[in-house]
Amino acid sequence: MARVEIRRISKVFAEHTAVSDVDLVVQDGEFLVLLGPSGCGKSTLLRMIAGLELPTSGDIVIGERIATRLQPKDRNVAMVFQNYALYPHLTIYENIAFPLRVRGVKQKAVDEKVRWAANLVGIERLLARKPRQTSGGERQRTALARSLVRDPDVFLLDEPLSNLDAKLRHSSREELRQFQDRVGVTSIYVTHDQVEAMGLGDRIVVMQGGSVRQVGTPEEIYLHPADTFVATFIGSPPMNLVTTGDTILGFRPENFLPETNFAPGADIMRVPFRVQRVEYLGGDRLLYGTVSGALPETSVIARIPSSVACAAAQGTEAAFAIARSELRSFSASTGRAITHHDRPSVRSSAHG
Repeated sequence: MARVEIRRISKVFAEHTAVSDVDLVVQDGEFLVLLGPSGCGKSTLLRMIAGLELPTSGDIVIGERIATRLQPKDRNVAMVFQNYALYPHLTIYENIAFPLRVRGVKQKAVDEKVRWAANLVGIERLLARKPRQTSGGERQRTALARSLVRDPDVFLLDEPLSNLDAKLRHSSREELRQFQDRVGVTSIYVTHDQVEAMGLGDRIVVMQGGSVRQVGTPEEIYLHPADTFVATFIGSPPMNLVTTGDTILGFRPENFLPETNFAPGADIMRVPFRVQRVEYLGGDRLLYGTVSGALPETSVIARIPSSVACAAAQGTEAAFAIARSELRSFSASTGRAITHHDRPSVRSSAHG
């Protein structure tokens, strides 16, 4: 295991800046997720850590060594790719054993290591099969086992679940988290899927346009987004944003509820809500509509659990409210979060 430091790393391709002045520290044994939309620089950053891309500027430190100019084979990192990169003509056993054979490890040690890794990821019964005879999840575990036998200091995972169907992704995500907990290897995971990021990461790095927008635990990023990009990228549906002069007010759809759901005397902002469409999702209902009254007329979404009473129907106006403690404020000019004591007041009495 090893600590990874990324010191002011930038990568420029011709006139395009893929990664811009990124500073990060990944603690020993941490599971860090790089999250962002396609083209935000997360995979380029991962490839620079692996040694597959050379930074334009900055340094990468793995453990006690500056690894910026080291060849990939000299960094003791293992990378799991999106397509797993298994050899189709080799058995699962031989795929896992391949990096050991390249190093000239003796057969007895190879056999012990392969069976140990296969048992750890639960594919010991598949060792005689070819990759085409296994499922997507089993091939993903084979790729993990092949990386594991190398005893890496750092695991680098580039969207390894993206080729799986939704059900298998869910189970594989749980298996991957349990695997990392057992092994305890420093892991850096790239994804554009916020559900994966929230479910897997000890911390999440949200990136956009090659830059880091926020670093924090899943809870910190969800509850206290650093700017409007993070606020709308994290969460499904995303945070509602309403511009009021120089300030943008934000609130999560699940915190926008019928007024009757709040206790008498609660510190709330009452908001008339005209419902335009209701979407039933089983456990939840999504109500699409517009707010007015204390807020400028703006389209928003409410997320109401099926267990919560809500008489609002399509084409009607209902009395909704938001707990003031759940409101977030952002600068309309910069999009950056405004601290609580700097937050401008909104015209509406505390209780109505």
